[in-house]
Amino acid sequence: MSGRHAAPDRSEPPDGVPDRPLDGVPGPQGRAGRPGGGPSCDAGAPVAGGPAAQWRPARLPGGRVLTVGDVRLRPLVADDAPALFAALDEPRVWAAGYAGGRRPLTAGDMTGFVDRLLTRPDHAAFAVEVLPDGDPAEAWLVGTSSLGDARPAEGRVYLGWTAYSPAVWGTRVNPAAKLALLGHAFDDCGFHRVKIQTDVRNERSQAAIARLGATREGVLRGHQPRADGSWRDTVVFSILVDEWPAVRAGLEERLRTGR
Repeated sequence: MSGRHAAPDRSEPPDGVPDRPLDGVPGPQGRAGRPGGGPSCDAGAPVAGGPAAQWRPARLPGGRVLTVGDVRLRPLVADDAPALFAALDEPRVWAAGYAGGRRPLTAGDMTGFVDRLLTRPDHAAFAVEVLPDGDPAEAWLVGTSSLGDARPAEGRVYLGWTAYSPAVWGTRVNPAAKLALLGHAFDDCGFHRVKIQTDVRNERSQAAIARLGATREGVLRGHQPRADGSWRDTVVFSILVDEWPAVRAGLEERLRTGR
């Protein structure tokens, strides 16, 4: 990928929405150092597989930079708000229910949005960047994604709060980011289960999540209010640690072939 646009594979719009509305292809490579502190997942956490009796609690995510090819995920910081506003200032990003459809209308609104992400407990928010020609000096912030609602003692975490600039929909950005975040959750932190969910109205997002290899578990009816006053039904998917090798292989194949 070079310049300001990535070569398309298929369209993949925002696919993660919080449980509560916000009022080149090796595996991901982590580097220590999270600006601003926050939860940290130490490398070498036990992988949560095998009988439940042998499983040990996972570790909180965050505290590192994740890189897959020319896509980099680094801990989100408050100063990212203006660039994130520029990336997501497009009605299509919010129309399918991202953040309950509550679109920030100014850079100041986005500052509040980012602050709420950063102050959520047990939550690791990432800025998603494209590195044109692999050059970190030219990093282009194109969106955000998170591992949140982490419950290490119960082995589960939620991959969501995901939105990208429409300029990178259908490119390698989403599969690369998912490869990085799922690898961090399963391989680094030792989670047993990763949940991904979306608004029932967002059929394109549902297709993108299913394409990861996630299992569709069902629908939470009347789960939370949307910005327009209607009640959202939430479609819930999950990936278990035993399914991760196949999911990882599928993502790596997509990145190799551009499909």
